Amino acid sequence: MKTEVKLVLEGNNSRPAYHQCYEILRDKILTGELSSGTKIVEEKLAAELGVSRTPIRDSIRKLENEGLIVKKKVVKPTEKDLRNIFSVRILLEGYSARCAAIFLKENEIDKLYQYVEVGRKGTKEEIMSANEDFHNDIVRASNNPLMIDIIDRMQAIIYLLRKTVVIYNRPHLIDEHEEIYEAIKIRDGEKAEELMKKHLENDLNFYLHVMSND
Repeated sequence: MKTEVKLVLEGNNSRPAYHQCYEILRDKILTGELSSGTKIVEEKLAAELGVSRTPIRDSIRKLENEGLIVKKKVVKPTEKDLRNIFSVRILLEGYSARCAAIFLKENEIDKLYQYVEVGRKGTKEEIMSANEDFHNDIVRASNNPLMIDIIDRMQAIIYLLRKTVVIYNRPHLIDEHEEIYEAIKIRDGEKAEELMKKHLENDLNFYLHVMSND
């Protein structure tokens, strides 16, 4: 494993070492290879990746900014953290769903339904991707760069939360997506906002339930 990683770094001189280290560490966290609560040891990672501690330190700093590493450990969100994250998402994505009902073009709305179909028939990986695209397309419908940026900066944590609800097969997840789609399709912004907020509240409650049983 160490040899393979070193070869990646040595054969990829077009990008700074810290950026390559960051991508490798981020992938390890998002795939679960580095699980929640794992202590991040600079010396160990530097030896594994075949680099000095400086790019490792820079990578860790970037991952801390994304919320994936906290106090030199892989993030393990507390109940308070989750409620804070979801309170932001409920406000911004709820409003975005209202905007989607007003501003999305017909072909863009059709894409939302395609994501719903993948959610019903796809593999775990396809469902994850469709789930992400469904929410991201709706957020972009807000046409508000500041709101979009806030969600973008939370994407790594949001990915981990989505992964949990998909892997543990949250009941009615795709049904709720379809209800949101239907509200957007008939241009009912108020209903779309209400359904999105309820959908995210259900996500939060499910995640808290999973966390309490770990």
